[in-house]
This record gives sequence, C-alpha cells and structure tokens, in this order.
Amino acid sequence: MKKKYTAILAAALCISILAGCQETPKNAIVKQKGADSASGYESAEGKIKDMVNAPKAYQNQAEYENGVLIIDSNAKVVLPEVDSINTYKVSAQEVNQELIDKVTNAFFEDAEFYHSYSYHEMTKEQYQEEITRLKQYKAEGNLDPYEHGRDENGELYYNIDEVIARDEEEMADAPEEVVKEEVKPSFGLEWVSGKGEESQKEVDEDGFYGVAETEQGNYDYRILSSGEVSADIKFAIDKIRDDVPDPQEFTSWTEGRYLMDYEREDYKGMTEEELKEFVDISYEDAEKIAREKIEKLGWDWEIQDWDYAVFTHGEGNTTRDRILDGGYLFYFTRVVDGVPISCTDSYGGGLEDMDSTLVPWSYERCEVIVGDDGIQKVEIYNPYQIDGVQTENAKLMDFDSIAKIYEQMMEVSNADIAEFEKQRTFHITKITLGYSRVYEPAVDNQSGILVPVWDFFGGFDVEIDGHLEKNNGEHSKQSFMTINAIDGTVIDRELGY
Repeated sequence: MKKKYTAILAAALCISILAGCQETPKNAIVKQKGADSASGYESAEGKIKDMVNAPKAYQNQAEYENGVLIIDSNAKVVLPEVDSINTYKVSAQEVNQELIDKVTNAFFEDAEFYHSYSYHEMTKEQYQEEITRLKQYKAEGNLDPYEHGRDENGELYYNIDEVIARDEEEMADAPEEVVKEEVKPSFGLEWVSGKGEESQKEVDEDGFYGVAETEQGNYDYRILSSGEVSADIKFAIDKIRDDVPDPQEFTSWTEGRYLMDYEREDYKGMTEEELKEFVDISYEDAEKIAREKIEKLGWDWEIQDWDYAVFTHGEGNTTRDRILDGGYLFYFTRVVDGVPISCTDSYGGGLEDMDSTLVPWSYERCEVIVGDDGIQKVEIYNPYQIDGVQTENAKLMDFDSIAKIYEQMMEVSNADIAEFEKQRTFHITKITLGYSRVYEPAVDNQSGILVPVWDFFGGFDVEIDGHLEKNNGEHSKQSFMTINAIDGTVIDRELGY
C-alpha cells in the first residue's frame, strides 16, 4: 500500500556517502542480460533475510559532472515476507474465446452488449447540439475551443467554420436515434464503414469494440490483440459519462501522485486533502468492489499499490475547475508463493531501435479505478501462464553488492545528462525486492522467466532552459534502476530484459 514516509531515517542506519564530484567511468561494471542466463542460477539453503542482509533504509548522496548530476538516495528498503524465492517459467496465455469470456464474465456478468460502431453514431439531435455549441463559441470569440493551437504561419489548426459546415452536411443523413446491434464480445465481428456507394464491409479480426449496458451504467469495452504477430492483448473498460460539459473535449483520469509529488514555477499541483474532496466513496468500499471483480479471474492478482485518481476535462494542467469526479486507483500484480511482481510504470516490450525487426512482448498489468458509482476504468494487459519452478530457493546477492552496482550504474546511465539539462537531482525514496519477467525476444517472444529484482523508485528535479520542474518521488512507481537480485545484471524495464 502506498503511504507517505514521514519518519526521519536514523543516522545509525547503513549510510554510504560519496564525497565531492567524480568523473563518470567509461565502462559499466555489469552488462544487460536476458532470460538465457537464468539456466545457470544456483540454489541456496539460507533464508532471504540472511542472504541479502539488507538494512531497513538506505542513504547515499553522490554528485557528478561538477554538480550537474546529483543522486540523492534516502529510501525505505522493502523485502517480501518469505524465506525463499524461486524463479519461474512463464508464458503468455493463449488469446482465444475462453480468455475473452473469462474477462467479460468477471466484469459484465449480466450485461447486454452492442456494437460500438452503430451505438456511438451521432444522431440528428446530437449534431444539432454540437452545431449550436460551436456557434456559441464563435459568437463569444472563442475560435479554438479545444486548444489545438496554431501552425507555423499562425493559422489555427482547428477551423471552426469548416467543422460547423461538415456537421450541417452530415446531420442530413444522421439517424433520428441510436441504432443498437446486439453482439457477443469476440473477434471477427463485421461492420460497415462509409455511407451509400462508398460503404464497404469490414471485419475486426483481432479486436472487439463494444458497449456493455449494466445496472451500474454503460461502458465502452475494447479488446485489442496483436493477432499472430505477438502475444500482446489488452482489455480496456471505460464508463460512459454524461457529465462532460462538451462531449468533444479531451477527458482523462489522472493519477494523484502526479499532482501530489510534482510542481514547477507556475504550477503547484494538489495536496492529498484536496484530492480527497473529489472522492465520495470510502477506501474500504472501493477496495471491496475492485477485489470482487479481479478475484473472479482466478489469476492470483492482489493489490500491491493504490492511488487517488481524478477525472478531468479540457486541455492544460489539472486544476480544480477541470475536475469532474474522483476515485481510487488500484494496482494489481500477480503474487507467486508470497512474492509479488513489482508494480512499476513500465509496460515493457520496447525495442532497442526503430529498425528492429523483433516482435516484443509487454508485461502483465492490471489497473482498476473505482468511484462512488462503481467501476470507472479498467486496463488489463497480457496475463501470464505460470509454467513451473525453474530454480528453487535461488541464491541472492547481498544488498551491499547490489547497492554498489546501483551507485555506479546510476552514474553511468546518466553520463550524458549535461548535454541536455543544466542540472538534475534524483530522489530515490523506496527500494523493493520483487519479481520481474525477463525474456529473449530474438529467441521466443511468448515465454520468459520471473526473476527476483531490486527496483529503485523515486522522482527527480530538473532544470532546462532556466525552467525548474520538481518531483520528490514520494508516491512514485517509476523505477530508475532495476537489478537482477541473483547475478547483479541491469535490466532495462522498457525492453523487458
């Protein structure tokens, strides 16, 4: 659970301070490795706490490049409450109708489903409402109501007169009311694009776009698959709202941590107390709703972290006048033998360069937002299949050795910072031991290994072109360094190996 760490770390705890400025070393002391090295992992007889001998907190401050780079580590160290950690073989669950039905039934047990294409087609009444609204904007002198901005010649990207004219033309052929086409969530559904002579039949071979009508409200429900190309699949659920002043405005859910931890000269974010004002459900009730849905999947997912979330409309910074609603955001991760897969911002599955021909496989993820009227938003990515233990009671490196790797690799990985920024200060606030999945995309992009890793979480202050932005990292889920707890190799979380 996410909590504010307000205790001052005692000086008696393990402290290692690097004094003065140091030159950046030319070579890293470790190299990145993938899943291929896991076959050589050793087993151990001792317990985790004895093997790693980690302190309750870790402090270190280092300055490099004449003060351009500062790494300030003042972090709580978190270990799972288990005696041993195994490594596990994992693979991607097969993307089939059984998987689709499992997720569908977990969230929409008694729902009726309709095709999105006809369900969201604008009616004559909706067109008229939009035309009236745009003409009102124009009469008020607001020719860029959605803040699209101007091009290099000073011309508005958004031409309000053209949009009004197009709406008036399309309104003539628009239906009087929404046409509902009942469907079953599945791939391969047909739909018709275009109108009249330009219409043609289309098939969503690897996707589903629907609307679920429930007693708790209506939801957009999308299932997106990479087909035979990749194992990646995403389930996305979004509650359809009727409280947005202008349906054409940009809307989104924003995590509270970005508002509580971040500030710059012209923007101070929001406090936790301010965020709470927009939440009209207790934490306990929200957690119960989220757990009941996820438990139906039967995938051993548990809540590893949580945050506030606010629903905003319009462009620009998140301010009180742009917030329409609030709720709790729950981060679920798989727990294997009492050890969780660490929850980070990274989605994995990246490519080393734009010319890569590899087909990536992203991480398993699950996020659920709950408000006072139930589920608001859900995103589920790439559920794993646990295929068995590879190494029992894996032998782990001691924490001091891991800390030395972290200290040098933070320096090495930020060696070019002075080329782009005047100054950067990292704030590392939490260090955790948990699982991460690694794989070898060049060999197999649908299977990998769960290995124990150390993640170093936090934020940073940065000064660019005279502008200072701060993020204290207090509630962060951004890991700035991930180190394999067994062999000390650095894992690139964006790549997944």
